[in-house]
Amino acid sequence: MELRQLQYFLKVAQKEHVTRAAEELHVAQSAVSRQIHQLEQELGVDLFMQKGRNLQLTPVGQLFCKRVESLLKDLERSVAEVHEFLDPELGEIRIGFPHSLGTHLIPSIVAEFRRLYPNVRFRFKQGTYSSLIKDVISGEVDLAFISPFPENDGHVAGDIVMTEELFAILPQHHPLAGEAVIRLEQLREEKFVLFSQGYSLRPIVWQACVQAGFKPQIAFEGGETDTIRGLVAAGMGVSLLPETALYQTNPMQPAQVRVVEPTITRTVGIIHRSEGKLPLVARSFRTFLLTYFKDKNNNTPVGS
Repeated sequence: MELRQLQYFLKVAQKEHVTRAAEELHVAQSAVSRQIHQLEQELGVDLFMQKGRNLQLTPVGQLFCKRVESLLKDLERSVAEVHEFLDPELGEIRIGFPHSLGTHLIPSIVAEFRRLYPNVRFRFKQGTYSSLIKDVISGEVDLAFISPFPENDGHVAGDIVMTEELFAILPQHHPLAGEAVIRLEQLREEKFVLFSQGYSLRPIVWQACVQAGFKPQIAFEGGETDTIRGLVAAGMGVSLLPETALYQTNPMQPAQVRVVEPTITRTVGIIHRSEGKLPLVARSFRTFLLTYFKDKNNNTPVGS
């Protein structure tokens, strides 16, 4: 069994098509077919079955695919560790984060780190709360920013790095737009623009509204912070967003107002797998992050 066979097998499993797999691998279709055939002969099983014009993994093929994915990821990490041992500043950090942190916080942190380590590469992956935890556990990413911080998940470990306040965002012409503070109950009759199901900010906003004595009327749902802000600015409703998601990225912006009764916050943490060691470069980045947020929280408290 050769490494090339496993790589070709995994690519065909992902693409469900030999031709598309061959194109992405930049090899001849016949070479892919031959390697898959040799692999099936060596294992003594059929790994694929025909489904229309595509290929589908057989049950034993699905089992084998999971093992191959894990094996190749471990091999990739091993190669990375060797390179990092030779020069820790030439490694790659794979980091996941929710959409709400992607506008300003993540770019600022990465820029600061790369001023110290200009040759370190980053691979980014955005995701929902559950998908980020899954990516950390599977080894798809080394570290992930996550909110709220998962308190009781034995598969991941990490640290809360900050707690940030959520603000009401309103159309500029809204009667409450000029207020210094409002009570959340004052938005009882408003239509809300919320994140879709699966995004961690949605239950935070929903529970805050319930605590204030009402269930929000949902007008629109979205998966991007810019979409939420844009729809509110266009007068489609109101919403609540954390401070890190309120940095201006286009001329059309909603008004933002501090909310009391209740004050709404969320925790933001950095997680990694409970088992196994982080690559050297990822460990350096984690140490940098803990220091970065400690200094940030001491000097410029979030929500101030």
